[in-house]
Amino acid sequence: MTLTTIQLEAPYLLYIGDVPDDEHAKTAFGIRDWRPEKCAGQMRLPDCPVDLDLPDMTAEAARTAGVKTAIVGVAPTGGAIPEHWMPDLISIAKAGIDIAAGMHTKLADMPELVAAANEGGSRLVDVRVPPPGIPVGDASKRSGKRVLMVGTDCAIGKKYTALSLHRELTTRGIKTRFRATGQTGIMIAGEGMPMDSVVADFISGAAEVLTPNNDDDHWDVIEGQGSLAHPGYAAVTYGLVIGSQPDAMILCHDVERTQIIDPRKYIPIPDFDELMAEYLVAAHKTNEDSRFVGISVNTKRMSAEDRKAYLADLEQKHGLPAVDPVAGSIGPIADRLLETT
Repeated sequence: MTLTTIQLEAPYLLYIGDVPDDEHAKTAFGIRDWRPEKCAGQMRLPDCPVDLDLPDMTAEAARTAGVKTAIVGVAPTGGAIPEHWMPDLISIAKAGIDIAAGMHTKLADMPELVAAANEGGSRLVDVRVPPPGIPVGDASKRSGKRVLMVGTDCAIGKKYTALSLHRELTTRGIKTRFRATGQTGIMIAGEGMPMDSVVADFISGAAEVLTPNNDDDHWDVIEGQGSLAHPGYAAVTYGLVIGSQPDAMILCHDVERTQIIDPRKYIPIPDFDELMAEYLVAAHKTNEDSRFVGISVNTKRMSAEDRKAYLADLEQKHGLPAVDPVAGSIGPIADRLLETT
């Protein structure tokens, strides 16, 4: 069966409404950072504190600039588009600009927006739609190799780590493919599996479809979803771990994150060793040889000196290479991956 596949016309306008912080605009930042050549501008409400460092545009300005697709670049809790964003989205659709979104709330289910798109001759592209016919997982062993990003929390750097590792392996001449599991990754790659929209019984099967049989020396680099530590999203994470049968995993973390994001009660980020042990218990159900090969940390607000000391301490404590793939190189983790699997 085929994966969810999309075709988006560039250049892009990134719409972020009035999201409160960078974490909730992770889709927009991901598109900006990994497809910068396709980004023409941003559109946001006047009181929005988030800035993508792109030109601010209205719908008319975007049309004049030749924008073809507006991407709703946000990931709010629950995946719903706020009602007060609708006037902006309607103006975009009426301007003849396609709109793409990876929200749980579907663009195609919004009558006003559908009418505006019909008037403007624009497309509404819902990215978070799983393909039909996903099977129940059966844990059959598959050829090829797989490395999965797992996290201490949501919105923690799993996608950036996966894309950095994929680029590193490609540079080294290794057979590899980035396997997207969320809306942003799918928009970057053009295909993937929106794991958090798959019916629970089929999550592990969806992961099997995402990472099919391949050459023995081929690496699937799998974007992670959620965290086993998050009470809201752990089920998706567990199914992805079981179904992907990872030969290796990389733990991803944000150094500034001290508690799980979004829940109503305080839940501290777990001890790394404790959480990695939980991931291994899950992974060993379908691949008894699965192991951790590194720790990837977002340290963007640390000084170079503090970053070096922090990562060195992690390496000494856990016996794994620890890197910030954006501020530095993911090379040490790639070395460990290729040495031990």
